[in-house]
Amino acid sequence: MSIEKDQVCVLIPTLNEGPTIGSLVEDFRDLGFQNILVIDGHSTDTTRQIAEKAGARVIEQTGKGKGNAIIEAFDRIEQPYILMIDGDGTYAPGESEKMLMPLSLGAAQVIGNRLISENRSSFSWLNYTGNQLLNRLFKVAHGRYLNDILSGYRAFSRESVRQFQLKETGFGIETEISAEAVRNKQDIRIVPVSYRKRSGTPTKLKPFHDGIKISTTIYRLAKMSNPLFYFGLIGLIFMIMGLLIGVYVLQQWLNQIEHLPLTILTMLLIVVGFQIFMFGIISDMMLVFHREIIHEMQTLRQSDDEKK
Repeated sequence: MSIEKDQVCVLIPTLNEGPTIGSLVEDFRDLGFQNILVIDGHSTDTTRQIAEKAGARVIEQTGKGKGNAIIEAFDRIEQPYILMIDGDGTYAPGESEKMLMPLSLGAAQVIGNRLISENRSSFSWLNYTGNQLLNRLFKVAHGRYLNDILSGYRAFSRESVRQFQLKETGFGIETEISAEAVRNKQDIRIVPVSYRKRSGTPTKLKPFHDGIKISTTIYRLAKMSNPLFYFGLIGLIFMIMGLLIGVYVLQQWLNQIEHLPLTILTMLLIVVGFQIFMFGIISDMMLVFHREIIHEMQTLRQSDDEKK
């Protein structure tokens, strides 16, 4: 079963994408997509006018940030399928069929994977390495490797989007979408896509600053999906600090020098760290129990629906 193009809303979040947005909208219209929504983050150039002239429905977001734009757009879309693509011209509209195909086979979300060998020249060494590190951190924190959690080329069913509880306002939105999909155990498919170097407009990403923010987002979101990792890491840091101070205290004691306050601090850090670690284990057990209850409730609901 293929997806009809009038069932798809092409979602394009923009901010000062004047040089690329016109041709992007026209390419999608040439492919037969009529429902094209450009949600603009208060561009100071002619992005909105160009997009509207090219045939897109244009909305200026009420808040600020890419995350706010996508959350607001999700609430406005009525079509059963959503194809989201960045407005900077780095992704190819011609690969839209490849992105939508898994949805027709039952997938909830499709991620376009940029990090393939064919696209290596489109990334600087720093950006490529940073993306790989963030993907591996995501796997450790959330238990699944998704190849490219920061991809701006994605496809969703509208039902899967309704399961998301999104709060990120900025560039962390892709990370949160990935985390929410994993948390809800959605069927996620990975599709390799082409990726071109950004041209026409300067990048809005700041590698170090945004890398730290995204890493923090990955860690913070793990509180709901992997509490053992979240609390365990905190507890481990406390215990390591206690052990390091303890080594110093022991070394001084062997030299006939006593440090009673540091000794007390050592014990406090180790005990508090251990307690936090154990809290992570208990939280993880509660999460597993909660998921089992939800699964049983869904099974019973499906059984009742079949009987009716």
